[in-house]
Amino acid sequence: MLRNPGKACAWNAFGQLMQQHRSVRPMLLLARTPEAWPRLCPLGVPALPRTPGGKALPVRRQLCSRQGQRQGPGLRARLLITALFGAGLGGAWLAMRAEKERHQQQRRTEALRQAAVGQGDFSLLDHRGQPRCKADFRGQWVLLYFGFTHCPDICPDELEKLVRAVRQLEAEPDLPAVQPVFITVDPERDDVAAMARYVQDFHPRLLGLTGSTEQVAQVSRSYRVYYSAGPKDEDQDYIVDHSVAIYLLSPDGLFTDYYGRAQSAEQIAASVQRHMAAFRSVLQ
Repeated sequence: MLRNPGKACAWNAFGQLMQQHRSVRPMLLLARTPEAWPRLCPLGVPALPRTPGGKALPVRRQLCSRQGQRQGPGLRARLLITALFGAGLGGAWLAMRAEKERHQQQRRTEALRQAAVGQGDFSLLDHRGQPRCKADFRGQWVLLYFGFTHCPDICPDELEKLVRAVRQLEAEPDLPAVQPVFITVDPERDDVAAMARYVQDFHPRLLGLTGSTEQVAQVSRSYRVYYSAGPKDEDQDYIVDHSVAIYLLSPDGLFTDYYGRAQSAEQIAASVQRHMAAFRSVLQ
């Protein structure tokens, strides 16, 4: 038995009012502290308070937009931090890679120098008949190839590759000039006139060097170049078997690197540029 029937009737009437007018609850929440306002957003449109003319009040739009504004900067900040972190990792990786390549190149250069390739001087004649020695190339970067003018394929191909690398380096105005040099391993047939006819087909600065049998043998031994003339045919023609490599000499006149048949002109040019960037003279 209810102690206060009047109070129970009042509560029943209030409950019926809540069922008939759902906008009462949002109004009650709105009347409370601002902490309760975001709870209006999940409510449907019919729950919003309306004016006597039936137009919905802009309470939900304003509250939800304010809530969205609080979330927006946080997302942008997270994206910015992620991008900066990724850029930092990428820069660190590139720096570590460049440093590793520099150390590897330094170790390779030191190992090649210890091999004592290209030690000593030489005395030869260029394709103009002028005497040439190793000191004439001091202060220049040199790409050097050993071969012979009667070579059917390998020597022309390698000289073409050497010349393409030189032209790529010439296209960079800030780089020092590279002197291309061709030394014969067939002094019997490759005299001054033969060398002059041969080098003009490749590059205007290609320098051909020849000499006596003893002079050619001496410079070949200095650069560890193997060569051997094969048997002559009925026309007195023969092929010379020899090592195939392009040598890079620094401005100090020291053997710095070499490139085999597997290396392309682009790879040679890129390697020469790296050596130029890391070069420090040991003669000063």
